[in-house]
Amino acid sequence: MAKPNYSFEKRQREIAKKKKKDEKDARKREAREAARGTTSGEDAERKDQD
Repeated sequence: MAKPNYSFEKRQREIAKKKKKDEKDARKREAREAARGTTSGEDAERKDQD
């Protein structure tokens, strides 16, 4: 019977954790850029109205 390769399993868990963290960071970055984009757009519209 083959013995388990704990190093491989640990590495796979680390890769999954890193991928999840990267996806979360990407969502946060998109939200910040969207918020920044709408604020800048609103400021430009106010300047045009004045």
